[in-house]
Amino acid sequence: MIGRNDPCLCGSGKKYKKCCESKQAVSIEEVRSEELDRLLQLFYDEYPERKDLPALLSVMNEWKSKLDKFLVEEMIEAIAIDEFFFHNKPEIWLNYIEKQQKRAVRPAVVEVLEHWKTPTVLLGEVVGVELKFMLVKDIFTNETLYLKRESEKPVPLGVHAFCFRLPDISLKENHYLAVSSLIFLPTDHHDSITSFAKENSATSNEESSKFLQNHLIEFWEMLGSNGYDGGEFTDFEAGILIEVMERLEKQNRNPEKLVSIIEDYLVTNQPNARKEGAVAAGAIRFGQEHELFEGPYWSIKEIAEWYEVSTHSLNKYYKDINEFYLVSTTK
Repeated sequence: MIGRNDPCLCGSGKKYKKCCESKQAVSIEEVRSEELDRLLQLFYDEYPERKDLPALLSVMNEWKSKLDKFLVEEMIEAIAIDEFFFHNKPEIWLNYIEKQQKRAVRPAVVEVLEHWKTPTVLLGEVVGVELKFMLVKDIFTNETLYLKRESEKPVPLGVHAFCFRLPDISLKENHYLAVSSLIFLPTDHHDSITSFAKENSATSNEESSKFLQNHLIEFWEMLGSNGYDGGEFTDFEAGILIEVMERLEKQNRNPEKLVSIIEDYLVTNQPNARKEGAVAAGAIRFGQEHELFEGPYWSIKEIAEWYEVSTHSLNKYYKDINEFYLVSTTK
């Protein structure tokens, strides 16, 4: 075994502690992360077992009967499955984790699994965004915690995040990750979410940390009644995206590349336009300037007339989108 003060095996001439020791640590961290990711996926691959299906179907049917007029079936099932595993039948998850602890070889993995025995539900407002984590303020306990980001896609401040959480594999204090689905609720529903928390917590004798667990289906019913349909964008943002997609599809152009960029732009810049069409028109000009869809292309006047906006408004949002794109691609 190589000592920290021995010459590094890579041949650099430096001591091991000054050279590849840190790289080895990163490698071990990556291995542990991959193993824990695999264990999470394996759980959903292996469970529920046949004997648990009647109980699961009962939970799913209850959720569908109350939410199918608001949400698509796939989303209802995803939330109901986690509700079943972590609230209705938590012993299924606990037994699985204890079984994996006995099989695990690495002490670090065993330690993380010990902290994974009791997932908890989280609903909080995103109050800060870092490279790998978001700062989320739990709306029931007012606790501020770090929640791991699942991708590099931008996350807007002010949205609410919903998930079942586990301690992050680093086991740093107040750092968590989502067990399965991490759902972002757009700012359109900010007031109804905060009102639900305040009104129900004020009239309940339950611990604030347990309130959402005990009233989870009521929360989703409230959201659905207030117009939530499962989308991550506000009505205004969704309207812009629809305007762009429908226009390009009508002109036999593929909107996929442009829409991906505009989604990130809307989340990051949150433009305050009076008309959806002004942003959509700017997006179309941006798309053709960067050849994100096939030609032939159209004049600025033609695009403005489609959306019944001025060329001034079109150019304002074209420049805004272009600036966002140039900054984001040079990071």
